[in-house]
Amino acid sequence: MPSHDATRRKATPREFGKRALDVAISVIAIVPLALVFIVVWIAIHLDSPGPAVFRQRRIGRDEKPFDCFKFRTLHHNADENVHREAIRRAWAKELLSNDPAAPYKLTDDPRVTRVGRWLRRTSLDELPQFLNVLRGEMSIVGPRPAIPYELEYFRDWHHKRHIVKPGITGLCQVRGRGRVSPEVMLEMDVEYAMNWTLLTDLKLIALTFPAVLRGHGAR
Repeated sequence: MPSHDATRRKATPREFGKRALDVAISVIAIVPLALVFIVVWIAIHLDSPGPAVFRQRRIGRDEKPFDCFKFRTLHHNADENVHREAIRRAWAKELLSNDPAAPYKLTDDPRVTRVGRWLRRTSLDELPQFLNVLRGEMSIVGPRPAIPYELEYFRDWHHKRHIVKPGITGLCQVRGRGRVSPEVMLEMDVEYAMNWTLLTDLKLIALTFPAVLRGHGAR
């Protein structure tokens, strides 16, 4: 469903500030993380055949599609229908696992590689998205970018999440991760999109570190 506000608009001073913060953090992060990138790249190649980084079509601001970068955590050419079915079940309010920390995550997904499980648990699979931030397709903070077929389940008001760029981290990643249902996640996304400030972004960035270290809901 196209966004009701997909027309080109001028950036506000607040949005200029957000973009400056995004670029600064991305540049600062990529340099010291270069060694981590190399180690992860090698580990993925040693673990299973296929590219270390893959592109997946995602939905960005104003519902404009873009290629989102991630470290590969699945076996190469894994069946996409497994995730499609998981999304359908989650929207039907079916639990996807017996893990109380991640009831809405496929914790026993056979498509995930050995290295992939570690990358997901530590959230290192998201690191290539700093490149998406530098390209202007994503922000450090924002709703997670949806896969196109996930929009089939959105209600009209859920599309308000697309008035901002998707992010590497956000309200749901700090508050919920895999512990909340898709609809609750979208409620958080819309709450953020309608009320964000630079101070909110800084707080969420600070809260992301302990959330990642705890690893609750990351699968």
